[in-house]
Amino acid sequence: MVEYRIDRRSGIATYLQIVQQTKQALRLGLLEPGDRLPTAKEVVAATAINPNTVLKAYRELEREGLVEPRPGLGTFVRRSLARPGAAADSPLRAELADWADRARAAGLDREDVTALVASVLEERFGETATLSPGVSRHPALRTRTGVAGGATAPGRPLGGPGRGRGDRRVHRLAARRDGRLCAGA
Repeated sequence: MVEYRIDRRSGIATYLQIVQQTKQALRLGLLEPGDRLPTAKEVVAATAINPNTVLKAYRELEREGLVEPRPGLGTFVRRSLARPGAAADSPLRAELADWADRARAAGLDREDVTALVASVLEERFGETATLSPGVSRHPALRTRTGVAGGATAPGRPLGGPGRGRGDRRVHRLAARRDGRLCAGA
C-alpha cells in the first residue's frame, strides 16, 4: 500500500501531491490493477490533512481513469502506468541509482543533480522538465508565465501579497474581531 508524504512548504496543493505520488507508484509498478488505495481515514490519520482533500485527489484519479471507487469497499486501482523499463526493480533504475551515487561522490548536491537531469530531459525529450517533488504539468499548477512553481498563480493578481480579495477579507475579519471596523477595510 502506498504511503503519502505531504510537503506543506512545497507550494503544491495537497491533493495534487497525492495525485502525483499515486501516479508515481503506478509508474513504478508499486501499485497494480486491483490494489486498494488507503482510505481517506487512513490517509488523514497518517498525514493530518482534511479528508475532503483526499477525496478530491481520488476523484481526480478517477476522472483520469486510474482508479475506481467501490461503495463500501474503498478505492481500487483500475489501470497501471507502469512500463517495463520503469519498474522499481528494473535494470534502468539500478543504472540510474549507480549514476546518482557517482554524482554524489563527485560532489554534486541534490539541486545540481536536478538541474543536470532536467537539462538532459529537455534536450532528449524536447520539453521543459520540472523535477520538483510533487510538481506536474497539471494546468492548476501553471502560472501566468506558463511555468510550474512560479510566483503568480492563476487568478492571483500581480503585485504580491495584500492585493487579492482574500487578503482584504482577512483584514476585514481581523478588524471586526478587534472591534474596529474601518471604512474601506
